[in-house]
Amino acid sequence: MDENKKKNQQLKIELNEEIGQGIYSNLAIISHSPSEFVLDFVRIMPGVSKAQVKSRVVLTPEHAKRLLNALKDNIVRFEKQHGPIKNIDDGKSGMNPMTFRGPGGQA
Repeated sequence: MDENKKKNQQLKIELNEEIGQGIYSNLAIISHSPSEFVLDFVRIMPGVSKAQVKSRVVLTPEHAKRLLNALKDNIVRFEKQHGPIKNIDDGKSGMNPMTFRGPGGQA
């Protein structure tokens, strides 16, 4: 493919200021159906018995797998630069995210 066609096919992505600031989440709940994966990003605050979904992303199974592979690749690069990431599921963190599970396999 020549350079002119490559330039015409580049995707320009805009990020407005509000979205660019991001939303903090310390829990993700993942559900799925035969046609989609649903990622709910939740913020849990200490001493508060109610948590709120702050963002929901719906993906096709193919895109979910691409996201998984991209995340794995980025974690490997992060750990090479900054050292191993602690696994909070080791029971030492005082928080067990598994107790906050939503219904599995449903969307």
